[in-house]
This record gives sequence, C-alpha cells and structure tokens, in this order.
Amino acid sequence: MSLDADTIVDRRRMRRKLTLWRVLAVLLAIVAMVAVGVALRAPGTGALTASGSIARVTITGLIRTDRQRVEALDRLAKSQAKAVIVHINSPGGTTSGSEELHDSLMRLRESKPTVVVVDGLAASGGYIAALGGDHIIAGETALVGSIGVLFQYPNVSDLLKTIGVQVETIKSSPLKAAPSGFEPTSPEARKAVEEIVMDSYAWFKGLVQKRRNLDDATLAKVADGRVFTGRQGLALKLVDELGGERAAIAWLEREKKIDPKTPVRDFRLRDRFGDLPFLHTAAVALLNGVGLGFIARHVSDLGTVQAIERLNLDGLLALWHPPAAN
Repeated sequence: MSLDADTIVDRRRMRRKLTLWRVLAVLLAIVAMVAVGVALRAPGTGALTASGSIARVTITGLIRTDRQRVEALDRLAKSQAKAVIVHINSPGGTTSGSEELHDSLMRLRESKPTVVVVDGLAASGGYIAALGGDHIIAGETALVGSIGVLFQYPNVSDLLKTIGVQVETIKSSPLKAAPSGFEPTSPEARKAVEEIVMDSYAWFKGLVQKRRNLDDATLAKVADGRVFTGRQGLALKLVDELGGERAAIAWLEREKKIDPKTPVRDFRLRDRFGDLPFLHTAAVALLNGVGLGFIARHVSDLGTVQAIERLNLDGLLALWHPPAAN
C-alpha cells in the first residue's frame, strides 16, 4: 500500500516538473517570436524607408494621442521615401488625438507628397486625419464625414437613489468636476459643457472649410453630423476622387511626376504584441499544442480585454458609430 502511495507522489512530482518545463519552453518560444516579429516589423526600419519607394501608412481603429505614432511619422518625413499613401479606416476617437494625427500628417505633406485612401470609413476624427493629406480618395461605398463633436457621460443618480446610495461631494466651486454621473446635471454645468462642445465643433468646421475650400452653403450641408458615401462625398467636395491605392499611384504620377512602377512598401507606425496578429495566433496554437489549453484561453481573451480598453476614451470625442438596434 505504501509503495502505491509513493508511486502516486512520484508521478505527481514528475507531472508538476513536466508542466513547469512546458511553461518555461512556451515562454521562451513566445519571447523568441516577439523578438523576431519586432525585428521584422519595427516601425520605420529596414527596407521600409529605402530610397526610391512609396511608403504605405495604415491607420485603423480608434484614434487617441500617440507619441510613438507622431515620432514615426516625423521619421518618415525625414526619410528617403518619394511619397506616402495613407490608408485610413477609422470611426474617429478623441478630438485631441485626431488633431495630433492631423498635424503630424500636415507636417509630413510638407516634405512628401501625401495622398489619403479611405478604406471603408473615415468619419469624425478619422476624417480630421484625412484632411492632413494633399489628396483624398475614397471608395464609392466608403463612408466619410460625421463632422461634429460629442461629450457623453453616464448619469446613475436615479439608480443610486433607488438602491439607497448617496455620494457626498465637497468641492471648491459649483462647476468643479461637473458634470458628474452621481448627481443631476445643473443648468450651469450643462451650459459649460455645451460651450466646450460648440467651440470644438467650430474648430472642426473651420478645418473642413479651409482644407476643402468649401463655401458656407456647402459647409452647412456637410456639417450636420451625418456620414456620406464616397459618391456623395465627391459631389460635396469632401473627397477628391473615387478609387483605391491604384488611383493614389495614378494621382502621384499625374500630379507629382512619380514613376507608377515605384515600389510601395509598408511603413509601420507602431509595434506592440497586441498589434501583431500572427504572433498572437502562434502563441495560442503553441500553448494548445503542449497541453496548456487553459492558458491559451486566457491569451485568446486578451482580444476582448483590448477591445474594452479601446472604449475607454477620455475627453471630447470626434467619433462616429451606427445607432444601436432597439
């Protein structure tokens, strides 16, 4: 009986050691994959900035302030690339982040011909970014516009009252930390926020009018917050041309005398593990392959965590999304 017990204990020890070595092996493999991925896909390195190429920049998802992106675009402006094609597929984001990206693209176009291609969506802050290029091209069914600014916050004061919770606040002045989701919004707080929103809206409209050379009547048509298809946007002067990257290359040839046979190479703005899908997939497959599926499930859940994190946008928003179904 004791022999059986000793055998069971030894087997458990061996299983624990085997699991430990599996985990260590997986961690080493993931570190190696990340190192290789960074070396191959690091922002603005290697052949991606080689002389004689057209740099392809891709901007997707929610837009926030991003110092790494600014620095990468500044490096691109100083590179030997002949021109830049900026692909945008974004519903917007924070007004400050969109302004920062727009300003970076404006600096870029001072040294490189820069043409923007709308891949599906350039709305709100995404359209602010698009305004930083020399020329805007969009697909016929792409969406552009959504010129406007919003400020949203949840108000749970009625819910707290229902469950018997009261939030006590001591502040230096009535408008400090206002509006608050813990109490009804006062008329003074609402007015203060409205003034901020309308001031940012005036800035957005002025940017559109200046960059697109619109008269007041046309500006009024496009600045009511709605989105437009590429076809509609062309008629309203929100875009210059319909098409995709081929149209961008043709424009560079026509207007900037750039050889259409010039190679187009990706110029990556950032490089994080979460932005490298092939590494994420490989890590999950590796974990499953060595019998650590429970860890693989947690790695897979990182995609959900990142999606939630991206929704945590602070400040004024220049953001478009379709209305939720009732």
